[in-house]
Amino acid sequence: MTLSLASSSFEPDGAIPARHTCEGADVSPALTWSGAPPGTKSLALIVDDPDAPDPRAPRMTWVHWVLYNIPPSVTSLPEGVDGLPAGTREGRNDWKTTGYRGPCPPVGRHRYFHKLYALDTLLPDLGKPDKAAVERAMKGHVLAEATLVGRYAKGERP
Repeated sequence: MTLSLASSSFEPDGAIPARHTCEGADVSPALTWSGAPPGTKSLALIVDDPDAPDPRAPRMTWVHWVLYNIPPSVTSLPEGVDGLPAGTREGRNDWKTTGYRGPCPPVGRHRYFHKLYALDTLLPDLGKPDKAAVERAMKGHVLAEATLVGRYAKGERP
């Protein structure tokens, strides 16, 4: 079995509903996963946009959500998650805050990568790390990864 990631909020490579963006309630989409390999001690989730600021001329990857130390017994996060699973830690997004911040592209239709990592360790308390710090801590510990891509442009309605 391979690690897989899905959402009841949008189809793979499909449009992310405005509800999950700055044009709506800005709540996280529902996410479910399965297939964490034996030896998984924790999971990490990173949501980012490699098309910022303009998909025709991307200059950076904008980070929307960073979670780590999700217990391996957890297999989902509900829409608009309010209260993370015990032990889960949050990193900082590119708004310099913790928590989910949804798509809000300045121009064009962007891709949003929801990346789930199965790790063979529980990461140390990193404080409020950014994506790069979590990725450094995960190095050499990734057993499997799954990616779910959604797309969004301001004013677009699925």
